[in-house]
Amino acid sequence: MTREEKPISDAIDTRTPSVARMYDWLLDGVDNYAADRKACEDLLRIAPSSKVLARNNRAFLRRVVRVLAQEYGIRQFLDHGSGLPTQDNVHQVAQRVDRSCRIVYLDTDPIVLAHGRSRLDQNDRVAVLRADMRETEAIFDTPEVRRLIRKDECTAALFVSVVHCLKDEDVLPMLAAVKARLKPGSFFVICQLVSDRADIRNRVTDLMDQATGGQWGRVRTADEVRAYFDALGLDIIDPGLCDVTDWRPDSELMPRPKADDWVEWGGVGRVPIRR
Repeated sequence: MTREEKPISDAIDTRTPSVARMYDWLLDGVDNYAADRKACEDLLRIAPSSKVLARNNRAFLRRVVRVLAQEYGIRQFLDHGSGLPTQDNVHQVAQRVDRSCRIVYLDTDPIVLAHGRSRLDQNDRVAVLRADMRETEAIFDTPEVRRLIRKDECTAALFVSVVHCLKDEDVLPMLAAVKARLKPGSFFVICQLVSDRADIRNRVTDLMDQATGGQWGRVRTADEVRAYFDALGLDIIDPGLCDVTDWRPDSELMPRPKADDWVEWGGVGRVPIRR
């Protein structure tokens, strides 16, 4: 079952693939259109393990939110490029640890706003905003962020599988601007699509750039992702930077299928606390 092939509002372009809706399809969701499915089929011809990759990435998001809430006492999360709602969203994972956890979801896709507000905005500690994640000053000036993301508390800034949507010149300025707004001791969760194979990087980048009308950055290398953590001066927490499938798995005994064409690669870094 999929959505009817007509816009649910004039603001939603159903003819141009959306990264959020493509990700929804890869996770077997229903909030996608023919253009999204066609782009995913083209993607699978280049990188056949993309569905495995999407599932692994979603599992990582659940684990990392739980770890930050349980082990590090984080009670506020800013989810950049949150995508469409699915099972076990950030606020559900965090609020199972502590009902007081506060979450702001950000995405540019209008369908995320439409569905997010009906499925995610379930209590007064959750907000969904349509916002360009590069516009940090405007985001932090919204009533929702001013209410839920408190300056005197540490924050988890989530950039899970979204940095590859940005051009090179936009990534570090955005991350630095967010860091400047956060209390020392806050966390950055950053992972993005990487591949050791230049042909995969180039073919997927070309496909996604054309399919999304230029709303894409590029598939990068692991070294390039590591450079983000280094440039921000973050202290990387265990187990370090890796294929996110290997980041604190729930069980070492259970086999974990992995993508072999490309992976989500990254981890968690903490803003140093000055002594």
